[in-house]
Amino acid sequence: MSAIWTLDAVTARQGRKTVLEAASLRVVSGEVVGIVGPNGAGKTSLLRAGLGLLPLEAGQARLSGQPVTSLKPEARARLVGYLPQERRAAWNLPARMIAALGASDLSDTEADALARACLTRVGAGDLADRGVLDMSGGERARVLLARLLATRAPLLVADEPVAGLDPDAQLLTLDLLRAEAAGGAAVVVTLHDLGLAARACDRVVVVSQGRIVAEGAPREALSKDVLAQVFGLDGGLVETSAGLVLAARRV
Repeated sequence: MSAIWTLDAVTARQGRKTVLEAASLRVVSGEVVGIVGPNGAGKTSLLRAGLGLLPLEAGQARLSGQPVTSLKPEARARLVGYLPQERRAAWNLPARMIAALGASDLSDTEADALARACLTRVGAGDLADRGVLDMSGGERARVLLARLLATRAPLLVADEPVAGLDPDAQLLTLDLLRAEAAGGAAVVVTLHDLGLAARACDRVVVVSQGRIVAEGAPREALSKDVLAQVFGLDGGLVETSAGLVLAARRV
């Protein structure tokens, strides 16, 4: 299967600091890939470098086979939808207008209809006409998720999409992203909750000090050794009736 997104030995710097070193990743349609790692490990840098938002010192990133650096913004927007970790809003626009920004290829009428449908999917249909600055952080997060879904892009990338959400909203968010993958999209998410990553993702990529140090099915990537060396945890993943659960304690 051809890759939707590839990073080949990508290295990136911010100022004098190398934030990503020789990172390689291949993402195909129909899968949910979870990027995990300690704070400051390079998870966001991996996403930004792979999407052309952080200049590369070495290596190459491609979207649907095309070098990211060669794509114009309009072409890039058709290939990938990106939900950054930052949820701040500069203007108090209605939720439906924010969500409609994800459908810039449609007419105003079509974009509004799609935006309302996506808001309903994320459980925020009743917020369609409310200004985003009048919302709680969790409500605003749902609106921004609706904007991501409205892109209908073959690759959906979300940086900490469940941060600050209550458990029900976290599960809803990941269920919606899994549904997008089931429909053929490739989905990449960064997550702090290792148990959640193990349950929600087909594949897990572990980042530490700017390097990809483990990759594979959740049990493989989050092995006892990786948990100890990268996260300082003693334990492992345990199969339960609810799926994989992390049973570990600090070393």
